[in-house]
Amino acid sequence: MKLGLINSAWVQANQSTAFGLQKTKEIGFDTVDIFLDPLDADVQEQKLIKDECDRLDLPIVSVCCVAVGLIDFNPSVQRFHIDRCKQYLDLVYRFEAQNLLLVLGEYIWQKEVIPPPAQWQTAVENCQILGDYAATLGIEIALELEPFKLSLVNSVETMVQFLDDVNHDAIKANIDISHLFLANVAPEEIGRLKDRAIHVHISDCDGKVHGDLPPGRGVVPFQPYLDEIRKLDMEGAISIELEYSPEPEKIVEWVTDAYQATDKLMKTTSLRN
Repeated sequence: MKLGLINSAWVQANQSTAFGLQKTKEIGFDTVDIFLDPLDADVQEQKLIKDECDRLDLPIVSVCCVAVGLIDFNPSVQRFHIDRCKQYLDLVYRFEAQNLLLVLGEYIWQKEVIPPPAQWQTAVENCQILGDYAATLGIEIALELEPFKLSLVNSVETMVQFLDDVNHDAIKANIDISHLFLANVAPEEIGRLKDRAIHVHISDCDGKVHGDLPPGRGVVPFQPYLDEIRKLDMEGAISIELEYSPEPEKIVEWVTDAYQATDKLMKTTSLRN
């Protein structure tokens, strides 16, 4: 697998797009994931990213999209987010990337007003629509497992069930190691995603709350999870996710530390090629 970085690490530290991409390559990453909303980024920004990645020989693997409105109870909101996600898929295609990393939303009102099965079915049907569109572009959608109590997909069990219900070749799973740990998912559970996972996120945390720290700065026991990921024999990338560095002025050191720690973990597990 390749070692990548989600470029939001640089954006949230108020660094320019070009600077972030250049540093990503300079530090040693194989690939990059792009966190960019096509409704906010103009064509110049989109072209800059593609041109710079081509110049640096830094392939874009994934584009990240948070679309909690896909499971909103208002049909108009759902339609907007379906159209918005299609524009994200267009961006994946233009970037010649492999997948759209899609974050679904959470059950609202503590599951007490709208029956949870109804909200689940809404997500299934809207993902099927997006899967059909992704298939026409020759790309895939990787669903992210979130560790939060009310998240639609918050365990391997719910991920498998959702993939079964969607039943679409273009809809697969993303594996986020710190999310699995926070959700108390045992490493052995990863085996259930054999031939169904296409992308991996890695970061550390304190074991209590979502953290997105460089590996080694928290308590996540990475080795057992990476051992199970290796058994999946999957292609693609393991992308480091670093959010909201506490010291933005030291973001280069922050990213470099994350790279070195993850590179060591991947080599120890014979995962990096």
